[in-house]
Amino acid sequence: MSDNRTASADSPFRPDPGARDEAPQFVLPLVVRIERAAPPARTDALETAARAVLVMLSDERSAGEGEWARAMRDWQDARIRKVVRRARGAEWRRAETLPGITVTGKSAEVRVFPPVPLDGWPKDLARLQVSGTDLDDPDPVPPTDPTVPTLWLNPALDMTAGKAMAQAGHAAQLAWWELPGEARAAWHAAGFPLAVRTADASHWPGLTTAGLPTVRDAGFTEIAPGSCTVVADHPALR
Repeated sequence: MSDNRTASADSPFRPDPGARDEAPQFVLPLVVRIERAAPPARTDALETAARAVLVMLSDERSAGEGEWARAMRDWQDARIRKVVRRARGAEWRRAETLPGITVTGKSAEVRVFPPVPLDGWPKDLARLQVSGTDLDDPDPVPPTDPTVPTLWLNPALDMTAGKAMAQAGHAAQLAWWELPGEARAAWHAAGFPLAVRTADASHWPGLTTAGLPTVRDAGFTEIAPGSCTVVADHPALR
């Protein structure tokens, strides 16, 4: 999945969409582990992917003179593309040998890697499949806690798990950009608690007009261009 997003929130990098389009384009690779015998639950995979993006953004190697800092700056200065691929068995073990961070949820494992050029994927990641990330929730998903940041999915859109994981990652990143420093530090210290839920149809219009960070899809895959996919509802941004 290769997606190009615009958002209601301005990034701290190039503010002009045209300038972001003209900049060299990079992508943040995420790999979800999906073993045939024990696939992760869908909601847990989405939440783990969103946390993985936040872990990468806040890692010391992504800042200052860190080893990933230049790639992270170049990536965020253009479009914040993310691609989710799946791996199992030997594929997953090979992915774990590449520089990156593995984030574990209740049933999901997602490894996030520093950004790479659109046409410069490491071969062990390039060979992984994008499709096949359709997942289910075998158990009922609990209601949200209003004190926990929630990434609300558009109830009118039917997205594969892989695409929804990328969307959730975008929403988490937009929230991170908008948070003041103290709120960022508190979220990081707490281990980035968050929830991903599908909004009620009656609740969705209010979310999209509340001034919260909102992801809009470029329409390259699955859904129509300009569709609002996720709204990031962080208590510190209300």
